[in-house]
Amino acid sequence: MVQDIYPHKLHNEFDPNIQATPKDVLLCIVNGKILIHLNCFENKEVVFPKVKEIQIHSEYRYLFSIDSTKYFLCDMQLEDNQIPSGYGYVEERSLRIEGIGPKDNLFAAITGKHLADWYRDTKFCGRCGHKMVHSTKERAMICPECYNTVYPRIMPAVIVGVINGDKLLLTKYRTGFKYNALIAGFTEIGETVEETVKREVMEEAGIKVNNIRYYKSQPWGSANDILLGFFCDVKGNDEISMDTNELKYADWVQRDEIILQPGEFSLTNEMMKLFKENKVE
Repeated sequence: MVQDIYPHKLHNEFDPNIQATPKDVLLCIVNGKILIHLNCFENKEVVFPKVKEIQIHSEYRYLFSIDSTKYFLCDMQLEDNQIPSGYGYVEERSLRIEGIGPKDNLFAAITGKHLADWYRDTKFCGRCGHKMVHSTKERAMICPECYNTVYPRIMPAVIVGVINGDKLLLTKYRTGFKYNALIAGFTEIGETVEETVKREVMEEAGIKVNNIRYYKSQPWGSANDILLGFFCDVKGNDEISMDTNELKYADWVQRDEIILQPGEFSLTNEMMKLFKENKVE
């Protein structure tokens, strides 16, 4: 999965004292678009600009490090004459869809977008309207007027592999992502994640499930999520009643007929692959 970057290691500890140097990496992210070298689609390798390549005078916000490489955020829209030759803004999601690596750089882009979205959306206090300031002790935005404290938004969601003997329930979304997927959805207030599994399967496919077992999790900064993967078994009637507002396809697929997503980045794809290879416990 995209976060599996070993032997590299993410260091996400908050440190307000780290200052940008010319050799550090800049994640220039504005409204979901990120500045990269445009030959990445041909070379299949994401390249970010360094601080020394961006000719502006600004304070960059330290985000995290991968090994000894430090990543900083530039969240202002650059003018054409400020963008280094060969670079341009692209949708972050296009890097995932095209399967562009290396994986540690792709993970940096996704995690950087997660934080960039949060900083963009937390400039003013939602309680009293005053401008927020960054805590000096932790990754949090604080209102100096009413002391409202806001942490990075992380939304829990489930990915569900529903098993029916030698078949797995596969879906395709009505819009957007075009590849095979699994039942998925966000946890509601007052709900356990196991209850989310049952509700989402019923809402999207109209079937009941049991024997719910946790598999693995994945940080998914593209949508500010933490994804929780579960396998479960169909209970009783296996006739599918598809939610046509959300899905354009839902069917039981034999394990040897499962077509995986391109790139081994997502929890969904890993779960489909696990079932395809008959490795689900």
